[in-house]
Amino acid sequence: MPPPTLVNVPVDILRFNTCGSVDDGKSTLIGRLLYDSKSLMEDQIEALERSADITGGGQINLADLTDGLRAEREQGITIDVAYRYFATPRRKFIIADTPGHVQYTRNMVTGASTANLSIILVDARTGVIEQSRRHTAIASLLRIPHLVVAVNKMDLVGWSEERFFEIRAQFEEFLPRLDIKDVKFIPLSALNGDNVVDPSPHTPWYSGPTLLGHLETVHIASDWNLQGFRLPVQWVNRPNNPADPALHDFRGFSGQIAGGIVREGQKVLALPAGIVTTVKQIWTYDGMVGEAFCPQSVTLVLEHDIDVSRGSMIIGLEQRPGYSSDLQAEVCWMHTRPLQPGRKYFLKHTTHTVQVVVSELVTKLNMATLETEAGPAELAVNDIGEIRLRTAKPLVFDGYGTNRLTGSFILIEQGTNATVAAGMLRPPREIVKSENGDYVI
Repeated sequence: MPPPTLVNVPVDILRFNTCGSVDDGKSTLIGRLLYDSKSLMEDQIEALERSADITGGGQINLADLTDGLRAEREQGITIDVAYRYFATPRRKFIIADTPGHVQYTRNMVTGASTANLSIILVDARTGVIEQSRRHTAIASLLRIPHLVVAVNKMDLVGWSEERFFEIRAQFEEFLPRLDIKDVKFIPLSALNGDNVVDPSPHTPWYSGPTLLGHLETVHIASDWNLQGFRLPVQWVNRPNNPADPALHDFRGFSGQIAGGIVREGQKVLALPAGIVTTVKQIWTYDGMVGEAFCPQSVTLVLEHDIDVSRGSMIIGLEQRPGYSSDLQAEVCWMHTRPLQPGRKYFLKHTTHTVQVVVSELVTKLNMATLETEAGPAELAVNDIGEIRLRTAKPLVFDGYGTNRLTGSFILIEQGTNATVAAGMLRPPREIVKSENGDYVI
């Protein structure tokens, strides 16, 4: 029998976010990308031109493409996260335009949480400031694999090669302290379009790609974790259609693969039941397949009828995850009411929600120096720190650096259901094992 063939391969989609300080040109840059790559509808262009005639003195304001809130247009700043979609012949893109103001750091974390790449904009006139370090540190904490430092408004410093490399040197002073492996520096002018989609004649000293050229070619296929199979079960699929023999007594477990590859005939472990069984069938939207991989959505039919429900996790027998009630994590605090030890919340992790208590605040990150401060009394809104938690039931998880999907969570306030924190789990101290080392079935 020939080996299974990968089908229904996910479309090559690059998710990226823009961040930087206020008025560094984030929204203008995205507008320029959409405009110059001819990704706008005619009605969008007409609306921009009408707005320019009324308020802009005839000059199109590209930032209006993403700054959709009235308050954003009035103040000339980004407040909420705006998502935009476009495509070129080489790749599809999802853009998150995130706020630059320190007051909206939590919004930046939200927009960057699923990104493959982060664009840090720096005003060539002001250079590296605290917000530049803050956003670079957040990109590192979120384990965003690729970083672009876009030195914007180069036209306002006379396209100075010396100024560009001075800003690059400022970044390279603190980048070694952060876990970012792929960093690209690009000089550009978002307002005029230099080095955004087309190369600029003003930078003969720069031999690298344009911003769009880099976005189209950056390698992201290896960003997904294909080691260690993980399927958080979202629901039990029981169509029970007597008219269709294939669906009569059908019982499958549906969810999005969070890591690894699963193959027909593979042995898997269902947690927390601790039962080993075999994958009998793998179903996708396009029908039954021989194998599937992250981040596909699938339904698994198992060889044995076992107790698996929403919140359970089906894993491969290799590279076991952690299984513990005592957790350590880095969090970005998002609520105006400070985080203090002893507070109780709901913790949502993959498809599982459990009660949790914050047992200790370990450290807080000083964004000005990128140093940690031990034993803070509380974490205020937009603070980032390390905490310890204890859950009512053990959690099946990976370290965030190993798997961004099974290593992340949110905290939800009881009573209001408000999301108060986004968290990244530390690597597990305890690796899950079946009871007494023996497998059932």
